[in-house]
Parts: sequence; structure tokens; C-alpha cells
Amino acid sequence: MDAHAMTDLLRAMDVPRWDEGALCAQTDPELFFPEVGQTDVVREARQLCARCPLLRECREYAIRRGESHGIWGGTTDRERRRIRMERRRGAAA
Repeated sequence: MDAHAMTDLLRAMDVPRWDEGALCAQTDPELFFPEVGQTDVVREARQLCARCPLLRECREYAIRRGESHGIWGGTTDRERRRIRMERRRGAAA
């Protein structure tokens, strides 16, 4: 699935409207769905996320929903998995 199809899918799903004020909503969605190894694209997406007023909301949304693709709230899918695992460990302790 390409980035445009993913964006259309996310919009068709129950996506809260907080995302309308996000900087990514004003940017080509391909930036947030880089191919494996495109570290320059990941870096550029992270830089945009760092300036976004909705960084925390976006990150938490992706973590709670288990988003497994793309850059959300400045994090990669691997980073979000790690955060979820750490939270589960903390809750179990």
C-alpha cells in the first residue's frame, strides 16, 4: 500500500480530528511512510514532527492504536513497539 492509499485509509477509519492541525496534514504523506533504509527521509519526517504542536498527541495515538507503519509523533514503528513493551512491563510490576 502506498502512502496516499494509507492516508485515505486512515481518514476513512475512526481517526480523531485532532490531526487536522498537524504539520503532516499539510505535507506530502509519502514523507511519513519511508521505505526501509531511507534514513534521510526518516530524519526529515522527524524534523517536521519536532516542530509540530501535536507531537505528543500523535505519538500517543499511534502507540495506543498499535500503528505499525510510518513515522508518527516523531517515532518509528520499532520505537513505538519498544515503548508499548516498556509500558506493559511497568504496568505488570
